Amino acid sequence: MPRNAPQQPPCTPPPAPPAPAPPRATDHGGGVHSLAVPIPDNPLGHTLVHVLDTGRGPVLVDTGWDDPASWDTLTAGLAALGTAVGDIHGVVVTHHHPDHHGLSGRVREASGAWIAMHPADTEVVVRTRSAPPGAWYAYVHDKLAAAGAPEEHLAPLRAARRDPRGIPGLRAAVPDRDIVPGELLPLPGRRLRAVWTPGHTPGHVCLHLEERHPAGLPGNGRLFSGDHLLPGISPHIGLYEDPDGTAGALDPLGDYLDSLERVARLGPAEVLPAHQHAFTGAPDRVRELLSHHRERLAGLRRLLAARPLTPWALAERMEWNRPWEDIPYASRTIAVSEAEAHLRRLVKQGRAEPVPGSDPVEYRAA
Repeated sequence: MPRNAPQQPPCTPPPAPPAPAPPRATDHGGGVHSLAVPIPDNPLGHTLVHVLDTGRGPVLVDTGWDDPASWDTLTAGLAALGTAVGDIHGVVVTHHHPDHHGLSGRVREASGAWIAMHPADTEVVVRTRSAPPGAWYAYVHDKLAAAGAPEEHLAPLRAARRDPRGIPGLRAAVPDRDIVPGELLPLPGRRLRAVWTPGHTPGHVCLHLEERHPAGLPGNGRLFSGDHLLPGISPHIGLYEDPDGTAGALDPLGDYLDSLERVARLGPAEVLPAHQHAFTGAPDRVRELLSHHRERLAGLRRLLAARPLTPWALAERMEWNRPWEDIPYASRTIAVSEAEAHLRRLVKQGRAEPVPGSDPVEYRAA
């Protein structure tokens, strides 16, 4: 199994050569900087950790992956800004994925900073920490078996779930503050409002900085968008983690599309995402993503109209950024989760339905 197989990647990058290394620290004006913190063995390259000056010291928006090179980059970047990890007042986490939340615990240990996260994602962190060794692999195995995965994909998961060591690196820090959607975070001298944007994770939040743009760009402040809104990538939308079988009625893709429209209505002057680069024109980017998902849903329904398919078989036929046979093992698991999220949306819309009695379950157009 790949080292990071249990983790979902932040998003699905386009097929492109590695980008040149970004500067250690970027000044976005108005007391906002970003630090490019590397993600090991990932084509995205880095997470943009944003540093926001407040009346009580700097606050981080996300922290980056828990890796020695990532930690060294984070501390060096803070030093370039004339501060240190020990000066950090708080950490606001957009969502629980390890390239965003991974270093939060080390920052808290070094500074005493608080960590804030939406309760829905805090629940995922707590559940993951308390799970017995092998529980995650067993859950993924059973989920993929029900989706029609072939034996060669299931066998490594059965072997991994017998490993008494469990999954390394899944001891993320438990946040000590809740992010409350719609409310201002308690940051002296700043107006930073939480906007709940589920889809990529159940508790993903964007953060709206309600201040005039320092360069005078027209629009409604600035938006720290995490993985929700990115300039050139469509974030991964899969089924929410559901080891207890309690989230079957949820609709992550529907949540994401609704959240996109909520962000578009804000009309921010500039978006500061966690990957790639800052950009303007948020409503235009939202329209592009909404159109992308409408076209994808229509294409998947056409596939189901031709013949019933399991989620695995549907994933094999979907359009990805590379041929299915070139997609790595762990990424195929994630691709199937994305296929299931699209199927869930089609079923919710009454455009697809499960075939009665099929095992593993197949879906057909309705």
